[in-house]
Amino acid sequence: MSSLVECRNVTKCYVNGRPAVYNLNLTLEKGHIIGLLGPNGSGKTTLIKMMNGLLKPTNGEVLINGILPGPQTKARISYLPERTYLEAQRTVKDIVEFFGDFYEDFRKDRAYAMLEALHIESGARLKNLSKGTKEKVQLILVMSRDAELYILDEPIAGVDPAARDYILRTIIANFNPAATLLICTHLISDIESILDEVVFIRDGQITLKTTVENIREQQGKSVDQYFREVFAC
Repeated sequence: MSSLVECRNVTKCYVNGRPAVYNLNLTLEKGHIIGLLGPNGSGKTTLIKMMNGLLKPTNGEVLINGILPGPQTKARISYLPERTYLEAQRTVKDIVEFFGDFYEDFRKDRAYAMLEALHIESGARLKNLSKGTKEKVQLILVMSRDAELYILDEPIAGVDPAARDYILRTIIANFNPAATLLICTHLISDIESILDEVVFIRDGQITLKTTVENIREQQGKSVDQYFREVFAC
């Protein structure tokens, strides 16, 4: 099975010297939808930022398709950060057109179809949209690319429950089976149905990597139930 992401003995320390990620080893194969799950402060965001090349490891290395994060890997990764980064004065259409010009793998037809399905006006300015609608727009932009690796940080946290099912269906419908999709979220029960595998992280280290099917068969629990048991205070 071909690996897309490899983390080899990765440690990341910040200014205070305390490691946010410590001696972490992880391999993610192509063609899977994976949940990256852990409590607040467990190192999830630090890890995905290193995959995106936004942070450099203090020690060890992160490889995407065998190469270090950089311009080549950024062209292959479609990343949804937890916070909205879009320019408030721009219209939705402006942003879609910008992404179409910037990314060779961006599908404008796909983006406009999703905007229409979620009843988001392409002429609306970002500053006039609700927080949830901005997050929908941002997710649409990410899923409109034909990337090799999708990394979604809390993709449905600010989205109303009525739209979550559509968004999850959209993720599945637009997911390239040869790609890898990594979802970081606290809303485990909402996304569990689309996951193939889960990675549990605590204190900057991987504590479990297994399939959803294994958890259900071996533990007799849902992923959400097992997560709550493992990470109970």
